Amino acid sequence: MPFEWNARTYDALPLPHVAWGQRVLDRMRLTGTERVLDAGCGTGRDAAALLDRMPGIDLVGIDASSTMIDAARERLGDRATLVVADLTQPLPIEPVDAVMSVAAFHWVTDHELLFRNLAASVRPSGRLTSDCGGQGQVAILDQALVTVTGKPKQYIRFAGVDDTTAALVAGGWQVESVRLRPDPLRLDDPDLLETYLATVMLGAYLDKMPSDEHRPFVRAVREAMSEPVIDYVRLEIDAIRT
Repeated sequence: MPFEWNARTYDALPLPHVAWGQRVLDRMRLTGTERVLDAGCGTGRDAAALLDRMPGIDLVGIDASSTMIDAARERLGDRATLVVADLTQPLPIEPVDAVMSVAAFHWVTDHELLFRNLAASVRPSGRLTSDCGGQGQVAILDQALVTVTGKPKQYIRFAGVDDTTAALVAGGWQVESVRLRPDPLRLDDPDLLETYLATVMLGAYLDKMPSDEHRPFVRAVREAMSEPVIDYVRLEIDAIRT
């Protein structure tokens, strides 16, 4: 189930997500007049970057977190249409010409359902250009969570190339490219690492705990990590709506 994010803290962190978003924008094939969906738009950072490049884009952003949508409204004003919506449900939007997404799809565990919902909102021959966590991501954090909780990271799906390709085809997409790209982030400052873990990596755990248990839990996870590295592996997708 969706949980709420601390949007302001999220935006203030040294996020590798900025570079991931730039890579997604660089891969999109737009003329500058299309209607584009930012699926899992977060605080609107990538939407703003796209609109700065191409002001004529008609941009729709959706996110399951109302705090993220509030932050996106502050950033984008009337430059985009923003909607609180769940990617696992039929999307409450008019058809779009293209979909972009950065660091969102791994929060949805049923990827065939995800791609089917997106396809239903995209015109034929529309493009999907995305980035999310992929197979092998956060192995160091997973091992720390096993030490602390007895289980690896929950509530997410880090898919591989073959299962993503199959889910895309079943969901109504022609696959151009699906690939994995390692992109580790090292945070040697313990306080910064704990803030990063609490804000970006462990929100679904903290959401289920009393607030006085948050800091000890995050510290225990940080101390159990074999090294201060978030070992990101990015799953990059380029596909066309059939």
